[in-house]
Amino acid sequence: MRPTLIDAVISLIPDAQVTCWKNTVEWHNYPTSPITEQEITAELTRLQQEYDNKNYQRLRAAEYPPIGDQLDALFHAGVFPPEMTALLQEVKNKYPKPN
Repeated sequence: MRPTLIDAVISLIPDAQVTCWKNTVEWHNYPTSPITEQEITAELTRLQQEYDNKNYQRLRAAEYPPIGDQLDALFHAGVFPPEMTALLQEVKNKYPKPN
């Protein structure tokens, strides 16, 4: 999800207690010098840039086959080290696929 003002405040003050009511964000447990709106805006901009930079990850994840299918394909291709192949085969033997 896109970062919010609450995310920015929590990023700046991890132990803050943050509440949001009717588009107003309040936080408690801040250090001796409270954070400014400019600091919150700058942090929100940084978090948004970080989110935008990872868009490729979200797009890839939506189109990759499930991880179980990927691992099963590697198993059948004989790509795993012998120890891992033995462990996986043991589980497959314990719970065989129905015919």
